[in-house]
Amino acid sequence: MGRVTVVSATVAALSFVACGGQPAVVSHVGSQQVSIQNATVLPPAPPPSTTGGFDGSRAYAHVRHLVDLGPRPPGSDAIRQAQSYIIEQLKSYGCHVEEHDFHASTPIGDLPMKNIIAKIPGTGPGIVLFATHYDTVRLPNFVGADDGGSGTGTMMELARVLCSRKGKLNIWIVFFDGEEAQGQWADKNSIQWTATNNTFGSREMAAGMALSGGLKHVKAMVLADMIGPSNLRIKRDTDIKRETGSTPWLVDLIWATAARLGYDNVFINENYLVGGDDHFSFIRRGIAACDIIDFDVQTTYWHTPQDTLDKVDPRSLAVVGHVFLETVPELEKKSP
Repeated sequence: MGRVTVVSATVAALSFVACGGQPAVVSHVGSQQVSIQNATVLPPAPPPSTTGGFDGSRAYAHVRHLVDLGPRPPGSDAIRQAQSYIIEQLKSYGCHVEEHDFHASTPIGDLPMKNIIAKIPGTGPGIVLFATHYDTVRLPNFVGADDGGSGTGTMMELARVLCSRKGKLNIWIVFFDGEEAQGQWADKNSIQWTATNNTFGSREMAAGMALSGGLKHVKAMVLADMIGPSNLRIKRDTDIKRETGSTPWLVDLIWATAARLGYDNVFINENYLVGGDDHFSFIRRGIAACDIIDFDVQTTYWHTPQDTLDKVDPRSLAVVGHVFLETVPELEKKSP
């Protein structure tokens, strides 16, 4: 499929009908003409008026753009295009954007990586991080629609909504590079995660904030990863016996917010052990953190070439985005 650049909910509302293997529709976004081939028909996201202003269709459009770039492992041409796109979009929303470039020592050599942060100032010193990763695992033909794409699209739309607001807390929306283990993998069974071969971006940021003294101001870190499925079921990672389990009080706050919004069929009261993710980098340093993830997909398309755009539903992105928006004032109530 040719390159698609979309920033409008009109296109992303999924009014596409694929037929005969030909381009399903030609639509216009401003002066841009967008051709979508073999589009997957999904029900549209709920209107932003019902989700606190969060537009799931816009979030989905970002995912589609990233998928169209192809595989996006660290150091690749495609991830550099993804970085440019994320930064360009965030700046267009009026966000203050910081780029943190660093080099990571990996099993395949030294790799350039970049964390991207949209900073929304608050009236107090406290910081809340909303985060995701935008890189994809280094597997053949892996475009990472759900794993890498769904969280990124959601956080980009969250930034659009929040960058025009100001509250008590400083909100940092973070896009991590290098979440995936690095290596020349043949399939998902050959991927080896070690203490030093994964979560490069989050470990870099947590260490940097610890050195600068900024980490002490972080009140909570909320991570989104793999939140795209139509039948989204996010379980609670609350095993307090583990050093790296999500923080119980933060999990309770988010789940209570979701239930109040009517999403208790998505944020379900079942426990689940997450094997490893970017929130670990902050939990290990004493920061309250929670991983929002549907890891049931590990038995289907996780880390396979089947993680394609049809695995992402704009309604699911809207649900998670709405919960995140409503979590902010709840966190502000807890902040002195």
